[in-house]
Amino acid sequence: MFQREDLAQVGLNFVANVYHNLSPAQLVEEALRRGEGELAANGALRVATGKYTGRSPKDRFIVDTPDVHDTVDWGSVNMPIEESKYMRLKDRLEAYLQDRDVFVFDGYIGNDKKHRLPIRIINQYAWQNLFIQNLLCRPTEEELQNFVPQFHMICAPGFQADPQIDGTHSEAFVIMAIADKKIIIGGTSYGGEMKKSCFSLMNYFLPEKDICPMHCSANMGKDGDTALFFGLSGTGKTTLSADPERFLIGDDEHGWSSDGIFNFEGGCYAKTIRLSQEGEPQIWNAIQFGTVLENVILDDTTRIPDYDDKTLTENTRAGYPITYIPGFVAGGCGGHPKTVIFLTADAFGVLPPVAKLDRNQASYHYLSGYTSKLAGTERGITEPQATFSAGFGAPFLPRKAGVYAELLREKIDQTGAQVYLLNTGWTGGAYGVGKRMNLAYTRAMVTAALNGSLRDVEYENHPIFNVSVPKTCPGVPSDILNPKNTWQDKAAYDQAAQHLADLFAENFVKLKGVAPEIAAAGPKTSK
Repeated sequence: MFQREDLAQVGLNFVANVYHNLSPAQLVEEALRRGEGELAANGALRVATGKYTGRSPKDRFIVDTPDVHDTVDWGSVNMPIEESKYMRLKDRLEAYLQDRDVFVFDGYIGNDKKHRLPIRIINQYAWQNLFIQNLLCRPTEEELQNFVPQFHMICAPGFQADPQIDGTHSEAFVIMAIADKKIIIGGTSYGGEMKKSCFSLMNYFLPEKDICPMHCSANMGKDGDTALFFGLSGTGKTTLSADPERFLIGDDEHGWSSDGIFNFEGGCYAKTIRLSQEGEPQIWNAIQFGTVLENVILDDTTRIPDYDDKTLTENTRAGYPITYIPGFVAGGCGGHPKTVIFLTADAFGVLPPVAKLDRNQASYHYLSGYTSKLAGTERGITEPQATFSAGFGAPFLPRKAGVYAELLREKIDQTGAQVYLLNTGWTGGAYGVGKRMNLAYTRAMVTAALNGSLRDVEYENHPIFNVSVPKTCPGVPSDILNPKNTWQDKAAYDQAAQHLADLFAENFVKLKGVAPEIAAAGPKTSK
């Protein structure tokens, strides 16, 4: 049972009022009373996150202590901060919260009771406490009676760091202190920092238990067959995993244990820019009372959200419990996946629409995490650019990428899961010349992968990308399966394909701790 004195264990001795595990309705009332947000016409709580409307990767640190030093892949992603600087900053953060109200949520990261992490979240703002309650797994009343947190997170957006004193890069900071069993966040109100900090914790601890943490969505068929969908933003992960014929386990973060798949979360954090009821009815209908809307513009009079308005940011978001999605899998767990799908949106137009991967190829493409940015999406980008993110989520992997790839390969070996690479990008030429892959064809490929149809067809090896390409696929014209067939200029295709293969190779040499047989499973480089 939670006691106010429990906060003294984390240095919060003199806070004013403590609001522990309030209901969503109570948190909405508190947020409105304190002027933290406003109600939208659909009942959601709308808030603005201020200067930071997305994650701030340059302000994320891990405390470098002797017991964790050799376990972390230090670099531009996992930046170290000295323990003494962390302690001084934490002390000032705790002093800032003196005589202030705090909101406390006790919950779990992970639905599997054997592997979940009990965590206590302490928030300055009521809306952030509602947000994290939506995203994590809520305990039962019985579980709360005996709840003992293994980690604490303190989030105070109103407190700012001083880079000159604290060794940070700005006033914002997200610091994971593994030895101290704490995460401290300040200077930024963006809810995603809390969510992804929880994910990073699981990515650090679960490999020690031989569990593969994954940045992917998961769903289940009517016969209980589980499938995983990996992919960076814009590849179609949400669209393709939201199948009305299947049931959603989770949309973003999962673990693969000896028992099967389990969702780390109890909610969803969906992008809402250009959201429409016709295009994504599940997300549209999930935005209701209890949902938190970040940086969405409301009409001044009607309070109706304008999801096309990007005045504050393109990264408008909605955080809601997964129970708001019809057909969700109660309990957030599933069996071992029969099918694993890596999604990429190749704007060069050279990757096959679908390809089967063996165990080493699967590890290679998991470690590569490839997709491409389009011309015009960012200032200065005038042609497609390759983007690589190990594990399809490099910013959240504290350990060396090879650790996660080896775990994934072990799980594939143990279960016999079939792995496919799907290109949801361009065909018939690069972006600006070719056209986007027909969504109906992509859905047919997904269906064929899930129902086993692709196991029984004839394959041929792609001479450059070194993957097995099917000659036929139910519901898909055979002439588009070999991407070279869709290009008028075959020599231009070979040149573009070789260019992308070389980019894969250049990226892969940067990775550490990768087995030689995995490195050899990639595309054929010309260099």
